[in-house]
Amino acid sequence: MSYIEILILRHLTRRPAHGYELRKRVESVTGVMLNNNALYPALRRFEDAGAVTRTAQAQQGRPAKQVYQLTDVGHSLLHDMLAELPPDAAQDDTEFLTRLGQFSLLTPAERLAVLTARDSALTERLERLTELRQRSGDERWSTLVTAELIARAESERRWLADLRDLAPAEADPDPGRQ
Repeated sequence: MSYIEILILRHLTRRPAHGYELRKRVESVTGVMLNNNALYPALRRFEDAGAVTRTAQAQQGRPAKQVYQLTDVGHSLLHDMLAELPPDAAQDDTEFLTRLGQFSLLTPAERLAVLTARDSALTERLERLTELRQRSGDERWSTLVTAELIARAESERRWLADLRDLAPAEADPDPGRQ
């Protein structure tokens, strides 16, 4: 679920927001549907960790809105979540693509590390799929599905090679950071 947390923090980098507004912003920009059972527990965890602050904003004739704002701790947490792609997350398309979409916040070296983690995950996937193809024998439909999945993984590995060439091209967002 870390991609949800990344999206929440990323949208708070733009400006403070109350929960409903934040949910609608994430949904409109990414297409990811956030439900309250994911959003509010994440915001509470971030508040407990000092990554966000919550301020009550009075409304005429209605309960106060709770407005969330990212702190310096939150900026650091977001950066760390983006720069790190553990092996289990590297297998997940959404986890990888969420980080890729935020590459402007990472240094070239950090981008390359994320791309390398994804490439390693795809290499493992290809090994598993090749074994499956060999075990499937003459099962036509199984073979067709496995062949398609292999083609997709190989295509993505070629795309990753192109992305590796682009990763250092964009200026470092914070030249003082290592």
